[in-house]
Amino acid sequence: MNVQRVVLTNFQRRFSTSSSLLQSKGQQQQQPQQGKKEAAASGWEKQNVSSSSSSQSKSRGSAKPMPNIVLVDAVRTPFLTSGTQYKNLMPHDLARHAIHSLIRRTDFPVDKIDYVIMGTVVQEAKTANIARDAALGAGLSERTPAHTVTQACISSNQAITTAMGLIASGQYESIVCGGVDFMSDVPIRLSRKWRQGLLNLNKAKSIPAKLGVVGKMLSPSAWGVELPAIAEFTSGETMGHSADRLAAAFGVTRKESDEYAARSHQFAANATKNGDLSEIAPIKVPGVADVVTSDNGIRTSTVEQLSKLKPAFVKPYGTVTAANASYLTDGASASLIMSEEAALRMGYQPLAYLRHFTYVSQDPVDQLLLGPAYATPQVLDKAGLSINDIDVFEFHEAFAGQILANLRALDSDYFGKTYMRRSGKVGAPPMEKFNNWGGSLSIGHPFGATGVRLAAVTANRLIKEDGKYGLIAACAAGGLAHSMIIERYPGATIKKHDL
Repeated sequence: MNVQRVVLTNFQRRFSTSSSLLQSKGQQQQQPQQGKKEAAASGWEKQNVSSSSSSQSKSRGSAKPMPNIVLVDAVRTPFLTSGTQYKNLMPHDLARHAIHSLIRRTDFPVDKIDYVIMGTVVQEAKTANIARDAALGAGLSERTPAHTVTQACISSNQAITTAMGLIASGQYESIVCGGVDFMSDVPIRLSRKWRQGLLNLNKAKSIPAKLGVVGKMLSPSAWGVELPAIAEFTSGETMGHSADRLAAAFGVTRKESDEYAARSHQFAANATKNGDLSEIAPIKVPGVADVVTSDNGIRTSTVEQLSKLKPAFVKPYGTVTAANASYLTDGASASLIMSEEAALRMGYQPLAYLRHFTYVSQDPVDQLLLGPAYATPQVLDKAGLSINDIDVFEFHEAFAGQILANLRALDSDYFGKTYMRRSGKVGAPPMEKFNNWGGSLSIGHPFGATGVRLAAVTANRLIKEDGKYGLIAACAAGGLAHSMIIERYPGATIKKHDL
């Protein structure tokens, strides 16, 4: 594999700066030795693990160490292809359903919810703070504060870690966090000249003034609409083009991408059939006859069938197609995050501990989708673990080629030494532990909601597969990425509920 080809325009200059920062954060640490898994577990039993390496710091004004933070439960709506059963709803309808379903599943008293955080990417103008509107619609107290976060495809990841910070600092005990995106009805703006004309028309006092404004608005040069951007603001490049370039840089072939896509859809179909996706909260949509109970974008196909599709971005030789890329999706998710002490005091059995996490960023032009390769070793180092200590991996699948490129980067000595300033490769996750219940390629990817799905599936897989540690990772627009360690809670069981 010619990994050197990943070095494109200005990359060496940009990387020299970022690598020095990574160095200062301890990226030159050696891989953890055998036995550190037990040491890490022992340390976690005694103290909280936060995003900071200083896990023994105390909350301001309190003599108590920061609390362990747990995932009590998580739900999501079925993820649907945009333009299907959800098309006549609004985003807050889905977010409201997710929060309401979470409260019903846990039977959690609404007056004990301290805060609500929701992530979203494509904003609905009527619900600027969708977390607040969804919370009120779900029946939460009007005295419960809420705010909305946005960080591209890791928005609900950010909602979770923001909640962790609020709990770790002793401000709150119980927080609902999740996310939503709704691609069936995206904001489409009139041209700037038309928008300016409408504003000026409102200000015009006399009829001649109003007619003058109207005349300018009727000019052909003022006509047009602005669709939501499908390209990176900083580079002007679509994510699909970037995925194609990344796949080429790491030698990922079209056949390999199609094989991985077929795997994702088959695994998702199996998980659906086996009832593994228990985080789904069915929804009755007004005007739709049947209750929506499952994701509708899962398509099992052979590699031969997938190979017949034409490239979607780089034509005619690109590797990214409609079948090996995630699709536009409607959906919402919600989770209940608490301090362990509060959860046990209230009689709740958590699913998992939420442990170390990290956020990274790199060149948004040449390494837009390579964030998981950088975030994974960082979070492992923070936790004192190695790839071999992880029992469950759940990576967000933006594109099949993107996933395979990240795995190759993790398994490359050259990449580890040259670009991450490590002693060698980190090591790629074993595929028998990787995304075993499908992923974003098959299940779908509502931008703001996927992070909670990753956490929920990781927690449930740890229980079903009798593992201890899980690792989630996701790339995002802007060259961002997130990764987190999740630890199975002792005695946890998968929570299945009928709604």
